[in-house]
Amino acid sequence: MTELRPTIVWLRNDLRLHDHEPLHRAVATGAPTCIVYCVDPRQFATLQFDAPKTGAFRARFLLESLADLRQSARALGGDVVVRVGEPEQVLAAIARELNAGVVYYHAEVASEEQRVERAVMRALEPLQVQTQAFWGHTLVHRDDLPFRVNNLPDVFTQYRKRVEATPNIRSALPAPASLHCVTIEAGELPTLASLGLDEPALDPRTTMVFRGGEQAALARLAAWMWEADRLRTYKVTRNFMLHADDSSKLSPWLALGCLSPRRVYEEVQRYERVRVRNEDTAWLIFELHWRDYFRFIAAKWGDRLFHAGGLNDLRFPWRGLTSQKAQDEFAAWQEGRTGFPLVDAAMRELAATGFTSNRARQNVASFLTRVLGIDWRLGASWFESCLIDYDVASNWANWAYVAGVGNDARGFRFFNVHKQAVDYDPNGDYARHWLPELAALRGARAYRPDTLTSDEQARFGVVLGTDYPRPIVDMFRSAEHNAEKYKVAVSKLPAPRFS
Repeated sequence: MTELRPTIVWLRNDLRLHDHEPLHRAVATGAPTCIVYCVDPRQFATLQFDAPKTGAFRARFLLESLADLRQSARALGGDVVVRVGEPEQVLAAIARELNAGVVYYHAEVASEEQRVERAVMRALEPLQVQTQAFWGHTLVHRDDLPFRVNNLPDVFTQYRKRVEATPNIRSALPAPASLHCVTIEAGELPTLASLGLDEPALDPRTTMVFRGGEQAALARLAAWMWEADRLRTYKVTRNFMLHADDSSKLSPWLALGCLSPRRVYEEVQRYERVRVRNEDTAWLIFELHWRDYFRFIAAKWGDRLFHAGGLNDLRFPWRGLTSQKAQDEFAAWQEGRTGFPLVDAAMRELAATGFTSNRARQNVASFLTRVLGIDWRLGASWFESCLIDYDVASNWANWAYVAGVGNDARGFRFFNVHKQAVDYDPNGDYARHWLPELAALRGARAYRPDTLTSDEQARFGVVLGTDYPRPIVDMFRSAEHNAEKYKVAVSKLPAPRFS
């Protein structure tokens, strides 16, 4: 009987055992398996504004997730091999050592990740090692869409209606009962220090500590949905910004693949059968569809997602960091020193924890692009460095959308951060939590310190320009100025705007 050549399962943003088709298929063949994760140094390079491409919070979450997955694999008789190096070199070396027959992996959609996939294929070809990609990051499988990805609707509502009209969501695959892995040196997990990063301190204001790994993901899903029973009010609370259970907070585990969206979907279905089915349960599924949509946008448009003009090549005169004024304003935005409390609270939370709510993200992105007129790609890159739940498709497509250069562009729309703050934090709790200099202000006043008289500043202990910055711009005037420039750019677009 011919002995089966080992199968390599190459991990990237899929650090789980459940609903993992490459692993499931590898185990089903009966061939010995080698599960490999490559810590690619290119993911820890320095961005143009001297920030790491993968910041400390996300890197720590990754290392925790790898440690958790390795522990789970060892409990099943297997292991996870970890190597620091470029995947094309690491996988070729392991394939040669093991005389492997095939490499299974989950396909990615963005150009950078696809370049690595092609490099891996080229490295393995001389060794006569095959590769097979699987689709596994979305709720709806690419092959089950009612249209080809190249025909993806330009408007999300059209996409959702067509997908929901022909529901075909595959069942989540079970985790393997056991693993038969080849014997190979597993390797030590790198440390943050070895990756050139400092251990991030725990800010005492942190309302939720995210720990990486599949087990933590499943625990959070159970705790939020079942124990706290917060799914039943999700649509109402999801836009609040302060408390841990206002929203599901599942995004870090979804981004790194510690949790499958199909697993979340099945839990929602079970919740609807056991407890209640309402607008709130439907809204969580609605947002899983949004997540899918952004990934399909990335698959359809490729590098255009990263162009200044976005998907429709809008020639808006974005401000780069070529002037001292632009540099100062961008730094004020990064550091939470704009003089607009909602923006500042969100950016300080992001810097201190690696996370901020979706509502806060929409506001700070709008402020950078619509008010300051600064190149949206700088904001997207800063988020890539900071966010614990960074996902290339969701991050860049969301930024393009807010900047008016993505899908479903509907003219110049910007968030009035004063109104948004009162709508979603009427008592000012979020502002006071992250901006201690505003601790004495209550209600809407916490978001308008610029309106305080000199006497009021003295009474409340917040002197503008000393304790808290004055607004760096006139928000409405700046937004109006950028709206005029946007109107001119739109007038020069060819028809149709999407091609």
